[in-house]
Amino acid sequence: MVLQNQHIAIVGGGPGGLTLARLLQVQGATVHVYERDQSRDVRVQGATLDLHEDSGLAALRQAQLLDEFKAHYRPGADRLRLLDQHASIVYDQHAEAQSTTFGDTHFRPEIDRGPLRTLLLDSLRPGTVVWDHRLAGITAHGTGWRLAFENGTTATADLVIGADGANSILRPLLTPIRPFYSGVTVVEGTVYDAARNAPRLHALTQGGKLFALGASRSLITSAKGDGSLCFYTGCHAPEGWVRASGIDFSDERQVLAWFRQEFAGWDEVWEELFTTGATQFVPRPQYCMPLDQTWAAQPNLTLLGDAAHLMPPYAGEGVNMAMLDALELSYCLTGGQFSELRAAIEHYEVHMRQRASQAAQETLVQTEALHSPHALAHLLNLFDVRQEQDRSC
Repeated sequence: MVLQNQHIAIVGGGPGGLTLARLLQVQGATVHVYERDQSRDVRVQGATLDLHEDSGLAALRQAQLLDEFKAHYRPGADRLRLLDQHASIVYDQHAEAQSTTFGDTHFRPEIDRGPLRTLLLDSLRPGTVVWDHRLAGITAHGTGWRLAFENGTTATADLVIGADGANSILRPLLTPIRPFYSGVTVVEGTVYDAARNAPRLHALTQGGKLFALGASRSLITSAKGDGSLCFYTGCHAPEGWVRASGIDFSDERQVLAWFRQEFAGWDEVWEELFTTGATQFVPRPQYCMPLDQTWAAQPNLTLLGDAAHLMPPYAGEGVNMAMLDALELSYCLTGGQFSELRAAIEHYEVHMRQRASQAAQETLVQTEALHSPHALAHLLNLFDVRQEQDRSC
């Protein structure tokens, strides 16, 4: 194994980084994960995650964690209702019999981010994750690296893997290529105790997801196991809109005024998301890495997840791509087919970039389609195609 006597540092404790740490430890590797969060008890934000059979679930299966996943996923949370801007239901998966299960290509079970992180953390050796270590910089150190953290501490490693997200500190060491703006900006929020604070939308979501589309805009809600409701608005906007708008996104009244103007004509039920008095709103311009990106492989540094191939979320590929990165990288590093690290990393990166390019292309098409005047018809057609595929299996 090319990792013999090698100390591995993974920067970033998201699903991709933790999955890789587990896969490497199963093979006997020495690895630490450096995570900026102060502890494992920090609230995990964001919507639920749907894991795919050939990526996220495949990684958990190889990590010997599929049974643990089955004990913590949320049956029914993958069921979706498609609505128009007037909150009229035009498609309802809750009315359909469940036709797929584990092992089926189109089965995409949902799990909240918190439970997924917990099961991955619990699978690691004690002390693997080093909390409260936000990376400040990295410099060459012999044949490896010295990592410096904002808390004043340092660490050394023979191999460093950047799983540190869209604003990766490590990526510039490999390539100057930067992402481009997709043309769509999202405003994200979470309504806690949704049954009380957003009762109509809580009832409409019915423990699953809502996709509301109309007037070239989108609004997606996702129920979580803790009773909260995550949501994302999406609309075309100039790249610098967040700053140029002058909106204080910590001021609920300003955000509600923006929503009423930007989503004019939408049913008032959607305003429940903006009137709880406790929602934190986060604007997120959506970026994508160039589809033809490339860089020269190094023998002691590589990337996975958003740090490698950032893309918008509208095809549900983000976490699955990161976990598949972890699976394929672990194969290259521990499978015995390579005699030196650079060859293992180069093989992984070439295939990772090819796979990510295809996914990004599909994601960009989907992003544009969901923010077009014909979004409802597009998504209805997509569901019809998937249903035909399920019936033919």
